[in-house]
Amino acid sequence: MAAGEGGRALHQPLQPDASAASAVAPSAAPAATLPPVRLGTRLAFGLGAVANGVKENGFSYFLLLFYSQVVGLDARLVGLAITVALLLDAVSDPLVGTWSDNTRSRLGRRHPFMYAAAIPLPLAFFFLWSPPLGWSQTALFWYLLLLAVTIRTFMTFFEVPSSALTPELTQDYDQRASLLSLRFYFGWTGGNAMTVLTFGAIFPAFATAAIADGRFNPEAYRVFGLVAAAVIFLSVMTCALGTHARIPHLMPPPPRRPVSPGRFLRDLSETLGTRSFMALFVATLFGAVASGLAASLAFYLNIFFWRFSSQQIALLTLGIFLSALLGGLVAPAVSRRLGKRRGAIAVGLVAFLGAPLPILLRVAGILPSAAEAPWVFWIVATATVLDVGLIIAFQILSAAMIADLVEQAELRTGRRSEGTFFAAVSFSRKAVTGIGVTVASLLLAAAGLREGLDPSQVPEAVSLRLGALYAPTVLALWLAMIAVLSLYRLERADHEANLAALAARRAAP
Repeated sequence: MAAGEGGRALHQPLQPDASAASAVAPSAAPAATLPPVRLGTRLAFGLGAVANGVKENGFSYFLLLFYSQVVGLDARLVGLAITVALLLDAVSDPLVGTWSDNTRSRLGRRHPFMYAAAIPLPLAFFFLWSPPLGWSQTALFWYLLLLAVTIRTFMTFFEVPSSALTPELTQDYDQRASLLSLRFYFGWTGGNAMTVLTFGAIFPAFATAAIADGRFNPEAYRVFGLVAAAVIFLSVMTCALGTHARIPHLMPPPPRRPVSPGRFLRDLSETLGTRSFMALFVATLFGAVASGLAASLAFYLNIFFWRFSSQQIALLTLGIFLSALLGGLVAPAVSRRLGKRRGAIAVGLVAFLGAPLPILLRVAGILPSAAEAPWVFWIVATATVLDVGLIIAFQILSAAMIADLVEQAELRTGRRSEGTFFAAVSFSRKAVTGIGVTVASLLLAAAGLREGLDPSQVPEAVSLRLGALYAPTVLALWLAMIAVLSLYRLERADHEANLAALAARRAAP
């Protein structure tokens, strides 16, 4: 973001003039030249995303099925517990972000939160998949709600401060994109690997004579919970210990000030109240709705629209590994060549125009279903790998754009607010996740796709109507996101000028 959003022209970086230096008391900071980030530190930082990837996939793919079909809790109560936990989680994000920005300890600002999550987070995740037997519906609801809130809260304790390390580990414009590429790669790969392991090994291992389908055996979920909890613990500790040596080089907290709800809200408004941040914030809202819609209808489209078999859907899931690698390689290269804003817009346009294209070709009668022509699967699979890879690259570049706002805000406020920025965007994403699911349910109803239908019983007209409704809807949301994102104004030159201005301000008497 250009630093002139406080009154100067948008394309001009802030200059460290005397009036600015006297108006804002900058926080003390280490030397402008940070030591290089070693490979081990970069890998540890990236591996920290595995914890959230495993948690998200568990909540997305297994939680509703397990508690409603295996445990026997009313599906409406399961949905209510998940929704309440998500809303409370969204509220905790800005609180934890601001808290970590202002924390004073011998472990710095971020690591106390990361270490605090290391035990309760995996422990709660394990117990989530081992509910007591014979409890009433009300007791099971409160059990699920309590553990879901605990898991999401402690994940916020880890995820927000660890993500906020990005602009503290390096000031380099392109290296920030590289760091986040590793984080997104491991997040997508780790979560997907746990899902593939569960479907491919854990569930089949618990198929018995009494319970033929392992997906409905409660013992399978106990094993899943144990393995996932161990992976989450290792991810959190690897990230915390692997970045521990950087603590002396991280930014210190701002000077002590009175704490009150009014002060918190004023600081939040002062830090985030810029055009570029609002562009990212609103773009994230559109993106979260689009992602929720796409995720909710992914299996519906694969099963009812394309008529893919279970084996073909499994291959599509494996393709995510290639997509994560592609996204991790594309984002840093695009950042170096085009810059983050222009690179994100270019990559986003290719991805978001390409994703619904096969669906539109089938609606237009150009592509048949996979049941009619098996070669269609490979066209869709290739397009999916490429599109998801570019979407991941877009997400990496967008996250790196958030990191670059930190120095601009420090010039305006005198405070380092990395946690506040990453928490605010996380809040926007969580706050509207349910809207995508709601839109998906409306499209299913409009298409006439009823519950409990076998794919072979769904008329071709219904399948095509679903695609005809979905493709333009998700495309409109994605294009709206790109349009809003274009209002972001921080380029490479602005970032470097902001760094120079901060260095001059810190060197001044």
